[in-house]
Amino acid sequence: MLFQIFDAFKPRLHDSNSKVTQVALEAMHRMIPLLKDNLSPVINMLIPAIVDNNLNSKNPGIYAAATNVIQALCQHLDTSLLLQPFCTKAQFLSGKAKQDLTEKLA
Repeated sequence: MLFQIFDAFKPRLHDSNSKVTQVALEAMHRMIPLLKDNLSPVINMLIPAIVDNNLNSKNPGIYAAATNVIQALCQHLDTSLLLQPFCTKAQFLSGKAKQDLTEKLA
């Protein structure tokens, strides 16, 4: 069930309409404290959707929302769940996104 929900939700995290992306990121930020470690089965699918494009976005609203989501993940999930997906993404990112994710890893 969780996979079905997030399979449908994930495309909104990188929608071509920036307002849709921002609202999806803000919704994700609100969901994380409620779902906490229950997100573990879908975390490998969510991290790339959250990070790709959004952490390097020139749109300040999207960047702020993506940063808030990453912060919420770090606060509410077991950090061992985040280590591998963050490391994998940090290897292939550039710019501000790489810096932000590397700081979270440290």
